[in-house]
Amino acid sequence: MDIDASCSLVLYGKSSVETDTATRLKNNNVLKLPDNSKVSIFLQSEIKNLVRDDDSSFNLSLFMNSISTHRFGRFLIWSPYLSSTHDVVSHNFSEIPVGSVCVSDIQLKGRGRTKNVWESPKGCLMYSFTLEMEDGRVVPLIQYVVSLAVTEAVKDVCDKKGLSYNDVKIKWPNDLYLNGLKIGGILCTSTYRSRKFLVSVGVGLNVDNEQPTTCLNAVLKDVCPPSNLLKREEILGAFFKKFENFFDLFMEQGFKSLEELYYRTWLHSGQRVIAEEKNEDQVVQNVVTIQGWSEENYEPETLEASFGERRCYLAISTINTKINKLPLYILWILSFVATFLCMF
Repeated sequence: MDIDASCSLVLYGKSSVETDTATRLKNNNVLKLPDNSKVSIFLQSEIKNLVRDDDSSFNLSLFMNSISTHRFGRFLIWSPYLSSTHDVVSHNFSEIPVGSVCVSDIQLKGRGRTKNVWESPKGCLMYSFTLEMEDGRVVPLIQYVVSLAVTEAVKDVCDKKGLSYNDVKIKWPNDLYLNGLKIGGILCTSTYRSRKFLVSVGVGLNVDNEQPTTCLNAVLKDVCPPSNLLKREEILGAFFKKFENFFDLFMEQGFKSLEELYYRTWLHSGQRVIAEEKNEDQVVQNVVTIQGWSEENYEPETLEASFGERRCYLAISTINTKINKLPLYILWILSFVATFLCMF
């Protein structure tokens, strides 16, 4: 591709409305990167003859043809090489339509929760998109809706291709696992402006890259021909269809409407972990069983657990951090960095 890959953005719209927006953004040259590096903007029509048939780049037309949504994914920003898709959408939130998505083939500075670095080699589906919300109490819960939409999108594409389902599971709060290995993660950030929360959602999913852990196609390649393996464009199109449906349910009826499906998809129901209860000068260890997500305290990063007849609450925390407003102070035996506590 004869484009300066380090700072090129290609704009593509689903309909004439989004196409007009792409033309305006290109003509006004308003899209910027956080480091103020030079950005070259292209329309999809300007590059289609430059992409070779054997090019492994993201297929813009294949993705756009798979989109059947009303809001999400209809305006695409693609780059062959970026520092971070998340930076593009969050830095240009006011300039691009709500629901816009940015995709990159290679990402140098992908990041996860608590400033963890997400390795993003070619073959990984890396994208960020935007949405707006008014109720700040439910903004932290959007990561659960996104996680669920990813797992259901993979299932949907597998079903359509007649493939056995890759059993992708959610590891609370925002990681995706396959056969015990991490293959994806979600990062949500937000700012508050004009009485709305402007939310940027980033997703990384190993589709065709076996490093650094494993990927979806690594499981499938021994049971189906290469032509029938999963494509990033198909998964992303299926994701936005699922997410738009789930998001509407979530906003109208709350997370309760998705709870049953979520629990069928996550790893932790019935899982036993060791927790410490600090009682004055004594520390008591308890083996607790995770029951589910805590609704009573409405804490988006709090799980409800039990030992005997008692209830307690587990929260993502570093060692010796007190969890406020909970009936029991729980300390992690291990910091939530690489593992989800000590598992039996």
